[in-house]
Amino acid sequence: MAGIVESLALRPRDRAPFQIFAGTSVGAINSTYLASKADRGDLGVDELLRLWTNLRIDRHLRIDLLGVLGIDRSGPLRRIMGRGEPTRFGHYFLDPRPLERLVADAVPWNRLHHNVSSGLVHALIIAALHISSGRTTMFIEKAPDAEFRATRDPRRVARYERISADHVLGSAAIPLLFPARRIGNGYYADGGLRFNTPISPAIRAGSDKLVIVSVMHRPYGVASPAGESDAEAQYPHPAFLLGKLMNALILDPVAYDLYVLERFNKLLEVMEAGLGMDWQNALATVLEETRGAGYRQIQALVFNPSRDIGQMAGQHLIDRKHRFGLDRIEDWLLGRGAATNGGAWEADLASYLLFDGSFAQKLIKLGLEDALARRDEIRAFFGDTQKQERAA
Repeated sequence: MAGIVESLALRPRDRAPFQIFAGTSVGAINSTYLASKADRGDLGVDELLRLWTNLRIDRHLRIDLLGVLGIDRSGPLRRIMGRGEPTRFGHYFLDPRPLERLVADAVPWNRLHHNVSSGLVHALIIAALHISSGRTTMFIEKAPDAEFRATRDPRRVARYERISADHVLGSAAIPLLFPARRIGNGYYADGGLRFNTPISPAIRAGSDKLVIVSVMHRPYGVASPAGESDAEAQYPHPAFLLGKLMNALILDPVAYDLYVLERFNKLLEVMEAGLGMDWQNALATVLEETRGAGYRQIQALVFNPSRDIGQMAGQHLIDRKHRFGLDRIEDWLLGRGAATNGGAWEADLASYLLFDGSFAQKLIKLGLEDALARRDEIRAFFGDTQKQERAA
């Protein structure tokens, strides 16, 4: 996302192009940061780039042996210091403290709340999975005059409250890797497990145009290029399989949502051309009663990376091994998640955990190059910025 925002070449004195921000998992971090900088036309993208490129594996990716045992090291200390109960829960493998510091320090929280309360930001929406019910919770901080049409889907619930670091960390808490978070009386984990790109909430908040950043290499339904082999020399390591499972849980729903959005746009186009106003009004009434909001044409600018991020992660691990070796168990475990497929290295699981500034630089460069290749399309999309709200 950072590279794509950079490609817009915005200036601090410009008007920010987005008023609605929605995200989950790492997208929750990016969306919250950008919303906190919405009083700047450039959305503070330079600082966001530094945030990701300053990551270091030896600092930001560490196994937490106490967490593996389900012991939150901050719990007793919080009670002694009178800071209340701990907010981390469950068994987890990775030390969450570096990510906690990153989120707490990167986002100017008072500035975020001011941007929302003043109306500069129409809404910030963070999705997280409520563990006990299995429902996706959409935490919404919205401007006083903003409207959000709540869904009637029992699998999703909206909660209106000020977004905090715990909301963001809960949305990014991949089960077993990072601890679940307690927010209020509930426990929450990675919202991407059911709702990776929250397209619907952005639309329900009033957006007619969407900028959607996906990390899936190929759009939904696009087959592998001719000649690309799916055969494997040997059955892959369990960590490799876990990476594929993560893709199925997190990335496939994104692709399907985009497919549904395209399908409804085409359906509405046909209906508007073929149905009279009475039928259109009757249909709108039924939709309002059954789903809380009608359908409308939505223009979307979708970014899919031109390269497979899993393969990029695999090659990065090979290069890192040659330079630094495998002195740390964390590096060794990352490498176990890579396997060859048709001669290319893939490390899908590692791509979720490569907290490495040099890898982030590669992803930022990829996003920038992909966006610049579509500069004319982007200019056309943002041509009427003053007339319509945007969502990111």
